[in-house]
Amino acid sequence: MGAKVKGRLLSAGDRRAALDRLAPSARRNLFLLDMVHQVGQSPAPHEAAAQVLGAWRGSELIGLAGVRPSLILESDLETAALDAFRPYIESLETGLVKSARAPVDSLWADLAAGGRRAILDRLERIYTVEDSGFRPAPTPDGAVVRRAHVGDWESLVAAARASLREEQRPDPFEGDPTGFRLWVRGRIKRARVVEVEGRVVFVGYADVRRREGWLIQGVYTWPEFRRRGLAAAGMTALVREASESGANHVQLAVVDGNGPAQGLYRRLGFEPAEWLRTILFV
Repeated sequence: MGAKVKGRLLSAGDRRAALDRLAPSARRNLFLLDMVHQVGQSPAPHEAAAQVLGAWRGSELIGLAGVRPSLILESDLETAALDAFRPYIESLETGLVKSARAPVDSLWADLAAGGRRAILDRLERIYTVEDSGFRPAPTPDGAVVRRAHVGDWESLVAAARASLREEQRPDPFEGDPTGFRLWVRGRIKRARVVEVEGRVVFVGYADVRRREGWLIQGVYTWPEFRRRGLAAAGMTALVREASESGANHVQLAVVDGNGPAQGLYRRLGFEPAEWLRTILFV
């Protein structure tokens, strides 16, 4: 009989082993890789410290899962590792898991059987682009693409809330407006915006910026400014910035059925990759 698999939170001393494990599959585990890099580091203001679980068979690390600030499962997580993580995950009062479909399917089957309820359950498709395949779009006349600054704070709060409403997700602002505003403020340095006549009309967040790749999240265009080439201009700037930084690719996730977004990214040269499943549960 093999050694029992045990799960525990990673410490800074485990970081090297975890990074070595993820290195061959960095593209499929980009967000988790970034979380591992943050283990043991002081978080940015208004952000939660990263917490990552490791599954160990004796001295061998066989699986990883980020549990804070989001629940992120390693893409090819084996059953023994997922079983070691279940007690911790089941103890969560609520959670948002966004990971490769197979491990989420397995996890959710057990959580649902235990009485958990999904507030949101959807499929998303990863799209990726490398510099060689990128087809940049021009910036429309009168538009300015730039880094966000604190003066954009209110606009970014409004965009975050509007995006949640469009996705039919709960709005945390209603229960904790101060906390939500501080969370948005903590992300401002990662935001890139498009401005027209002094108004922010597009935002995208470079939430992961590593040599292994950039992960773009929170992409939103104000409805009255859609289909004008502004989102394409904003994404062009983000991809160029990633390439100039030495990143080997850029990736993002698109909700299944969002034809306009899929069309935008394909025109820019993005190619579809694997499926994710996202579940917000209580």
